[in-house]
Amino acid sequence: MAERKEITVRATKRDGRGKNDARRTRREGLVPVTVYGGEGEAVSAVAPIRDLAAILRSDTGYNTIFTIDVEGVGASEVMFHDRQIDPVRGRLVHADLKRLVKGQKIEVTVPVHLVGEPEGVREQQGVLEQILREIEIRCDPRNIPEAFNLDVSNLKVHDVLHISDIPADTNIEILESPETVIATVGITREEPVAAPVVEEEPAEPEVIGKGKKEEEGEAGEEK
Repeated sequence: MAERKEITVRATKRDGRGKNDARRTRREGLVPVTVYGGEGEAVSAVAPIRDLAAILRSDTGYNTIFTIDVEGVGASEVMFHDRQIDPVRGRLVHADLKRLVKGQKIEVTVPVHLVGEPEGVREQQGVLEQILREIEIRCDPRNIPEAFNLDVSNLKVHDVLHISDIPADTNIEILESPETVIATVGITREEPVAAPVVEEEPAEPEVIGKGKKEEEGEAGEEK
């Protein structure tokens, strides 16, 4: 596991309340946050949005452990517990940060990355389908992996990768069922091609018999 970079975010205590105060805060490049959990009381603060956004964009994302230092309150080691994103602008508008307690395990979700090209894709014209993209685990915050990188290069057509196929790690407890499917290699089915429709020329009507007038005319000619 890669060594974690120490990150500290400076914040100030938030005294104001309401939508107007929140809008003013965001115009100043700050975002409201709530720090809670552990042995301390809940604290409302504001922190630079650029710092929090940079953490969310990092490889560890919302599983990043960092320190938030609230002026006049003190520093706490925290992780994102919840966050609100503006659906139009895509900007962070509020965050809940949970204090970490030494020795206390937490539950988080970790992304799944599939590594390699399956044999069933290379040689059997199969298609790799990823069913599960995140795995829920319980562990010490310091042991949270950035991702589960799972090798699928040996999968053939109809082979399935399950949770039970992940190598055991005594530091991590996987909370998903062992039979949960992570990925499988299916076979491509070609759609049947419909035969082209050929438009036939309309047939000329068949003459079944002669008309009455025509028969009478022929009879008159014979006389």
